[in-house]
This record gives sequence, C-alpha cells and structure tokens, in this order.
Amino acid sequence: MQKDLSNYRKSYEKSELTEATVKENPLEQFQKWFYEVEASDGVDEPNAMTVSTLGLDGFPKSRVVLMKKFTFEGFIFYTNYQSEKGKAIEANPSICLSFFWPNMERQVIIKGKAEKIAENLSDGYFESRPTGSQLGAVVSDQSEVVPSRDYLEKKLKELEQEYEGQEVPRPEYWGGYLVRPISIEFWQGRPNRLHDRIRYTLQDDYDWKIERLAP
Repeated sequence: MQKDLSNYRKSYEKSELTEATVKENPLEQFQKWFYEVEASDGVDEPNAMTVSTLGLDGFPKSRVVLMKKFTFEGFIFYTNYQSEKGKAIEANPSICLSFFWPNMERQVIIKGKAEKIAENLSDGYFESRPTGSQLGAVVSDQSEVVPSRDYLEKKLKELEQEYEGQEVPRPEYWGGYLVRPISIEFWQGRPNRLHDRIRYTLQDDYDWKIERLAP
C-alpha cells in the first residue's frame, strides 16, 4: 500500500505574529488566541489539546484530551490517575501540550510540569459533570485490557442501578492535573513556509524571555 502526499500544498496567509504585537505574558497571549479561535466558529472543540508524555516503556506517547481551564498558573485537564497517562506523569511530570487550530493556521506548543490539583477542586469539577460522564469515570479502568464492549456496558448498567437517585462520589483515582508552563511557543502560518514562531521561556526571576525562532 502506498500513497504519495508530496503534492499536498497550502499557502498560509491568514495572519502574522510579531514581537511588537505579542503580549508580555504568554498566558495573556494564549487567552487572546483562544478567544479568537472561539469566535471564529471554525473549530468544534478549541480546547482539544495533545498531551505528550514519556511512557514507562521508554516511548513517548501523545493523545488528545480536553483542557478544562487555563489561568495565570497554567493549564488544567482531568483524567484517571491510574491510566497509562497518569502513571507516566507520576514517573516523569515533564510533559508537552499542543493545540492545533487549522482554521486560523495556528499552533501553540507548551512544555511544563504537571502536578495534581487539590482534591476539592477535582471534587467540584466531578460534581459538575453529567451523571453519565461521572459513571463512565467509575466504570473505566482506563488503559487496562477489557474482554469486550459488552463488559463495559454491563458494568455501566449495574452502576446506574446502584446509584439511581444518589450522588456519584468522585473516585480517588480520578482528578485533575495543572500543567505549569516553562516554555510556550506560538506558531502562525505564513506564506512560503516562513512561518512566525515566537517562544516564551520562563526565567529564574519568573519573567518571560521572548525570542523569535526560525521556521
């Protein structure tokens, strides 16, 4: 099987990114871009991001998850702490997040350290989820081998009966991570592949160094 993709071509011409126009703080710049993508209505889930970790087997692994909050501290997402992702973060909290917004010809690449958020914050978010999503978190031994789809559906029905008319408690093995950034790169597509790349790097005095990278 073979398919030659060498003739795929696109000229990126929608915007530009310059040192004179970027914000001094990368979280403010991220907020600006995120709101612009939201307003464009061209991306179904602008909060979808790729999380890359170094697995216990020594291989990097990337998967798409949903960011649920960003603040001046960093970026928050939720998962099963006992999943392959959770175990990788426990062993090595240095991870990478990336956002790709093709309608705006933009990427954001974030290097940072992941840490568990406070339990009460995980409780609050879990309580805000639809009951079906809460039960799904309880049912799934994320990343573990299961015998069949029917096995999962049966466990879900059993839990629906068990918790009918009751609150579903957050499992201890499920909660949020805060990724504190140490480097954030903003990538804007430009004509002739001379893309704009502006990187912020956190300094020892907690100021951000701003540099342009060659495309």
